[in-house]
Amino acid sequence: MSAAELVVNEIFGPTVQGEGPSTGRRCAFLRLGGCNLSCTWCDTPYTWDWQGIGETGVKYDPKEELHRRTVRSVADELLAFGVELIVISGGEPLGQQARLVPLVEILTTHGVQVEIETNGTHAADPALVAAGVRFNVSPKLAHAGDPLRRRIRPEALRNLAATPDVAFKFVCRDSEDLHEVEALVTELGLSPVWIMPQGRSGAELDKHLGALADEVVERGWNLTTRLHVLLWGDERGV
Repeated sequence: MSAAELVVNEIFGPTVQGEGPSTGRRCAFLRLGGCNLSCTWCDTPYTWDWQGIGETGVKYDPKEELHRRTVRSVADELLAFGVELIVISGGEPLGQQARLVPLVEILTTHGVQVEIETNGTHAADPALVAAGVRFNVSPKLAHAGDPLRRRIRPEALRNLAATPDVAFKFVCRDSEDLHEVEALVTELGLSPVWIMPQGRSGAELDKHLGALADEVVERGWNLTTRLHVLLWGDERGV
């Protein structure tokens, strides 16, 4: 594949960023294809699950879900939304980060801010850091189902923690998950920390948010919901 091409799942907007420090900000999304993890509860299995190993058991077709796009065509489509923030998600976008560099440079040249959602298993390309990207890093906990050696890469997480604009966002359900987060945060020096409830419905989010809120505040961390799920449910492209 050409260095000027990206493997794209979907582009959509305008919408709002539903999670983390920029929750509620008007934005557009670039969702890339492919992931090096296989979280059982993943809410975007259509970007990587060709075997039906997720909790729904659905097998997605990469020929239908993934599309090769030139960097220029992707940039033009994103800029046409007229938003001040672009969120690049996946899948795992840093699996394509060398090809993301020219896209991010085009976007930032036009005054657009860029956030990249990543699982934290890849160190950041210095060119992306230099372009002023915010990394929203979501290391996966044991309940995601992958073995520790796959989902937690200490060197990559320390690299990301040293970037100028970063947030660490953990998907949690209960106090046991928070203890796991605390161990990672202490060992690897991760900051700032955002805790997000697991859930693909308003009822599920409310249940876990209620179980987490007091303890998150006591630990000195930040709390985020999933605004897009509350607004539109488990729907693609919003």
